[in-house]
Amino acid sequence: MTDNTHRLDTEDHFRTDVSCLPDLTAYLDDLLRTRERLAAASGADSWARAAAAPSAQEITKIRQLISQIKAGVEDLAPDERARIDQAVAVVRKHRAVSLGMPRLRQQA
Repeated sequence: MTDNTHRLDTEDHFRTDVSCLPDLTAYLDDLLRTRERLAAASGADSWARAAAAPSAQEITKIRQLISQIKAGVEDLAPDERARIDQAVAVVRKHRAVSLGMPRLRQQA
């Protein structure tokens, strides 16, 4: 049995919300880069590379979420897509402001 407690549970973290699509795509890209970087690492033991590499199941799940979101958007009429794009821009802007890096107070 493999202990994957250090892995991200993608079902809880990401939703199939179109506003999450850029985050999902970036996360998939990161997983794929990590997998390739670990595969090319010649100095590490094979067991260490295998333990650190993202699982094929996780990569598949993220790809499925991305496909599901894209399919839902493709089914929309052009005017509906435009409204969705505007709404997503507002949501992502709000998230960026709300989830920004914490700042230290300036000392007087």
